[in-house]
Amino acid sequence: MASRGGPTRVNLVKELIKEPSNANKLAEKLNLDYTTVRHHLEVLISNGLLTTKGEKYNVVYFPSEILEDNLDLFEEVCAKLDSWERGMDKSRGRR
Repeated sequence: MASRGGPTRVNLVKELIKEPSNANKLAEKLNLDYTTVRHHLEVLISNGLLTTKGEKYNVVYFPSEILEDNLDLFEEVCAKLDSWERGMDKSRGRR
């Protein structure tokens, strides 16, 4: 997930860990464009982090078994990214 879309993908995964959802609800919840959400969901699926149930407009996204088996690692990486971002904000004079 190391890309410009990384933070968006992390937020999508965090939401789906809390509760499986469809793309439209995720877009509303995260205040993102639906097509943007769909793009990031497809990237996460292709990387084995998400799975789906349903078809067409009834697709619900879930954390994959691989992600569920590695939630501790995911949370650890997220914590390190948060810490790194806070450090970057301080170095730029933001709080």
